[in-house]
Amino acid sequence: MTETGPAKPNAEGKSFDPMQHWRGVRDAYLEACSKAMVDMVNSEAYAEATGEMLNTSLTVSAPFREAIEKSMLKALEQLAMPSRSDIVSIAERMTNVEMRLDDLDAKLDLIANSLSRRPTQRTSMRSPTPRRRGSRLKSAKRGK
Repeated sequence: MTETGPAKPNAEGKSFDPMQHWRGVRDAYLEACSKAMVDMVNSEAYAEATGEMLNTSLTVSAPFREAIEKSMLKALEQLAMPSRSDIVSIAERMTNVEMRLDDLDAKLDLIANSLSRRPTQRTSMRSPTPRRRGSRLKSAKRGK
């Protein structure tokens, strides 16, 4: 549909679109630009130039980043809030505790399995009255 009214069909029964040619030109231009950009970005020279710019940027911004980190640490310290390193330390400790608990759980499972396999052997080996740890020492001290 045009601004002045409906588009009129041509001899083939299709509507005439005056912008169709320009769309084709635009699409061809965008396709050519896209191919050129992909070729440029995939080149070794582009990778080297980008790497050099990144290194320069990181080198220049390092003092500012360090100053911001120090001021943030002081602000968190004054607000009695944990810093990133405090959180990382707690996470490492919790991971260590979790690993130890997993090891203990596995050992307890092994003990439980070994006890459930040989119930008759265990009961025959036990003495009728259970002894407490260190009971000999206590009775020996009392006798003195």
